[in-house]
Amino acid sequence: MRLLLFWLLLLAPIAAMAAPVFQPAMMPLGSGSDRMAAGAARMTDAILEFTRWPVEKTLVHLCVVGVADHAGQLDEISLSNGARVQVSRLPDPAAATQCDALYIGRMAALDNRRLLTAVRGAAVVTIAEADADCRSGAMFCLLFTPQALNFQLNIDAVSRSSVRIDPRVLRLSKGGY
Repeated sequence: MRLLLFWLLLLAPIAAMAAPVFQPAMMPLGSGSDRMAAGAARMTDAILEFTRWPVEKTLVHLCVVGVADHAGQLDEISLSNGARVQVSRLPDPAAATQCDALYIGRMAALDNRRLLTAVRGAAVVTIAEADADCRSGAMFCLLFTPQALNFQLNIDAVSRSSVRIDPRVLRLSKGGY
């Protein structure tokens, strides 16, 4: 048994080098003064494109909550299935279940936790703008770099929701399989 373990440990680095390296999809930000907002809008659009609600939507209510630095172009989103996206500011986080999607900016940890607890299990997609570690409980966490944008998927949060996210999204996320 010890000999087998020795050989497995010895060969593990070689096997890891032979495995294909996965690079997550990075969306270039482009140029311009509002390139972060443009990237956030394109990424949010892509996320909503891969989302299926329990009842088909002709109007998707996208609510912005917290201090969102890159939400300035979210109102330019248009979905390929013809559904319109209506963007509004959510003044009262208690009303979050009236939204189909939440774009979450910076907010106090306790408020963020209450917000995400309120929509857990509901048909609400949650996208965090300022949670690089993706620990808040949002389904998607945007990851900004100087030249590109990626996202991390919180599979636990997705599985608790009643919306369905196309499984191919997992392959595109940071750390996807």
